[in-house]
Amino acid sequence: MSHSTFESLADDLLAALEEGIGAGSDADAELQGGILTVDGKAGTWVVNKHAPTSQIWLSSPISGARHYALDAASGLWTDTRGGPDLLTLLSQELGVALS
Repeated sequence: MSHSTFESLADDLLAALEEGIGAGSDADAELQGGILTVDGKAGTWVVNKHAPTSQIWLSSPISGARHYALDAASGLWTDTRGGPDLLTLLSQELGVALS
C-alpha cells in the first residue's frame, strides 16, 4: 500500500471512529493531529496511525497495546496477533456499535 493511500484510509478511519464513538456511547472522543483519544468509564483509549508500518496502533486500558493492518480482501483492520479486528474490539470495550 502506498504512503498516500495509507494516510487517506487511516485519516478516514480515525474520523469515522471519532464520530461513531461520540454519537453512540458515553465516551468522549477527540481527534487531534492524527491521534484519537477516547475517555471512557474504564480509562483512556488511544488510537493512532503508524505510517512507517502502515498500521493503526491502539492502546487500551482493557486489552493493552495492539497493532492493526488493513486486510485488503475484507476491508477490516485486523489484529497482527490474531485477535478481533479493530472495530469489533472497540465496539466490545466501549459498548458501542461501530461499523
